[in-house]
Amino acid sequence: MNLSVASYSFHGLLDRGMIDLFGYLESCRYRYHLHTADIWNGMISTLDEDFLKKVKEGLQERELTLVNLCVDGPHIWEDDPALREKHYQEALAYLRAAEFLGAKTLRIDAGGQGESFNSEQFDLIVTRYREYAQWAYDHGFKVGPENHWGPEAVPENMKKICEAVNHPGFGVLLHFRGNAGDALMAPWAMHTHISWDIVHRCLDESMSMLRAAGYQGCWSVEHHSGSQEYVEVAIQLASVRRLLEKWAE
Repeated sequence: MNLSVASYSFHGLLDRGMIDLFGYLESCRYRYHLHTADIWNGMISTLDEDFLKKVKEGLQERELTLVNLCVDGPHIWEDDPALREKHYQEALAYLRAAEFLGAKTLRIDAGGQGESFNSEQFDLIVTRYREYAQWAYDHGFKVGPENHWGPEAVPENMKKICEAVNHPGFGVLLHFRGNAGDALMAPWAMHTHISWDIVHRCLDESMSMLRAAGYQGCWSVEHHSGSQEYVEVAIQLASVRRLLEKWAE
């Protein structure tokens, strides 16, 4: 079953020192009986080769496929040119890490503030995503943004980026909102994040819409409260699993 849980779901436990990346992998395999991992880079302490080898070994030992590497930090646009360059170099390092770990998708955000991009921002964002997408395509995965902050949260902006990049190595991490904007981005969805709100408000409608759009990726739940995370994640996973099993009947 193509089901996963984003490691950000356990950020509360991480902040309290009660879980690390390897504990997350153990939970995926043996607590939730998954064969997938959706790693947020807040659990990745370094991109040093030795550490990444341990992560890869941890995935392989548990027979887990890395369906998404979700990266905060090196978004494309910053007003400061020096910071933009720093982010660019960090993004290249994450592209290499995604390939090494066998990731199926990589989320790198566009950046920016407010609700829109100006022409300079938009042009650079498209240029960078085309470069990243070609690299990802050459190495067997997809890369793109998530509709979760800044101008990315406006579906029309995401659609415009997708149409401008227009590359098979590019996609969107669709963070379901349960509104018409989800369908606007659905043709480019490469991965999903399904929140507690969506599970309890419009799960069937949201997932069915994406399924009808031809989505073939993983259905990944993400919890945000920072409280009772093991139990809350189990409820979200059970809800998504129930719908997937219903479809399989």
